Amino acid sequence: MKKTLAFLLLICTLLGANTATIASFNALRLGKSRKDYRRMAKVVSHFDLVGLLEVMNRAGVEQLVRVLEKESGEKWGYHLSPWSVGKGEYREYYAYVYRKDKVRFLRESGFYPGQSEYAREPYGADFKIGEFDFTFVLVHIIFGNDESRRRSEIFRLSRVYEYFQGLDPEEQDVVIAGDFNFIALDEAFENLLGHKDRIIHAVDPLIKTTLGAERMANSYDNIFLSLSFTDEFTGKSGALDFTGGDFKGAKEKISDHLPVFIEVDITADDD
Repeated sequence: MKKTLAFLLLICTLLGANTATIASFNALRLGKSRKDYRRMAKVVSHFDLVGLLEVMNRAGVEQLVRVLEKESGEKWGYHLSPWSVGKGEYREYYAYVYRKDKVRFLRESGFYPGQSEYAREPYGADFKIGEFDFTFVLVHIIFGNDESRRRSEIFRLSRVYEYFQGLDPEEQDVVIAGDFNFIALDEAFENLLGHKDRIIHAVDPLIKTTLGAERMANSYDNIFLSLSFTDEFTGKSGALDFTGGDFKGAKEKISDHLPVFIEVDITADDD
């Protein structure tokens, strides 16, 4: 029995060495709202690289990383966008946290040059995991009662993809993730999903990712990638439900969004 268990653990370790999990997580005012950082770290530690939205300050990310290292016994790194984005008094940063023994931060790709097109212009950074290098773009679409403004920002995502995809002729893999404040089945995504590079929503749009008062509410979070270029996507994806049925407590202590994720093969890169 012990030999069988040891063999299974070895197989799991070897399989894990061939793949990585990449996630996007709206962290609900990280750095300003009250958090149970230990619980949040347990959520984040399920993944190798996590893009964070609604980051209010550097202190929140640094606190999360400290707790991640304590809870996991591993070294974690982070990258924060050089400035915050938003309109009026509300502004937020984009951030990435990652396992340092598995993920390498290469460089920042910067902001999409579209301040007139987005209330919070998308931001990208380049990473390498194993042999797989790619640009990871984070997006937080505006919310509010003006659905036409939301759809307008989503409609322009094909331009965002083309901008980041065109920055480096040697790098074709672009992963766009975040909180889109609309289900990926909405007509606003037709421009992106109809792109010649065969872009798909990697997470099932019917999976609800936002927390209501007593149940899961909306399918706002997703991850988009190109089937023409990103062959490393294994087809595995989803959302991590950390609520345990306690929606109120989960919202207060962690977030009102679930992290969404994809799995990628890191043994080879097709660029």
